Amino acid sequence: MKMATLHTGDINLHVQRLLPTEGRLPIGTAVLLHGLLTDSLASYYFTLAPALAAAGFDVIMYDHRGHGRSERPLSGYHLDAFVADLDKVIAHLGISGPVHLIGNSYGGTVAFGYAVRRRERTASLLIIESEPATEAWARKLRGLFPRITTELCEDEARALAEITSHYDARTARLAKSASRFVRETTILQDILASPVLTDSQIHSVSCPVLAIYGGDGDLATQAPRLSALLPNCRTRIVPGHKHSVLIEAPKLLRELAVSWLCSSSASGSVETERS
Repeated sequence: MKMATLHTGDINLHVQRLLPTEGRLPIGTAVLLHGLLTDSLASYYFTLAPALAAAGFDVIMYDHRGHGRSERPLSGYHLDAFVADLDKVIAHLGISGPVHLIGNSYGGTVAFGYAVRRRERTASLLIIESEPATEAWARKLRGLFPRITTELCEDEARALAEITSHYDARTARLAKSASRFVRETTILQDILASPVLTDSQIHSVSCPVLAIYGGDGDLATQAPRLSALLPNCRTRIVPGHKHSVLIEAPKLLRELAVSWLCSSSASGSVETERS
């Protein structure tokens, strides 16, 4: 594993890279993008990253701006900034060919933004419990973000006590860090002010797309719409899971991710399958 602090020109990002077995040429590059506020590249350690490297992929992970060990500026968290960070990480690492993007939750939204902006550099998308930044996405966040501020930040002690009792101390620590993140930066305001994508822009993403959703989660209803909008899209519903399907069903997600990336790398495209 290679670790580095990468200076993109305006921010320092914590980057980690898993290479295939020594002496083996990579069959492709996979960039793994994590979710928002309580997440970091660590969520991929025991889920997808090692399996993808073992399958022959050059695996790149990094902490989004403000997250994990990356720099946390006071402002500058518009969606376009996250997309630009991804573009700069790929460029600074000298990756010349198209990359496979895997995005969990908000990481998938960033991946979609990149695929619209840099279609020629996107080999495939695998999104987990995620959706592109549409007007419907923005409306959902306008309802969610004020609740985060009220429930987590304004009465932090009560919120952390409830999280500890329902989950564990580690989850409570992540929530406490997220509360500080929200209080001390403009992240929520910036994301809400971000431009959204049109249906035409989403339809322009012609690379293979696999969208995985927990069957008991709110986002599962996105599957038919994505299949209709994207020219080369497959969807997979995982029954009995909600938004945390990556953490709760890592074995299945590993199998799906490895199979998907190997297929995409070998053929360059896959047939559309709607489910």
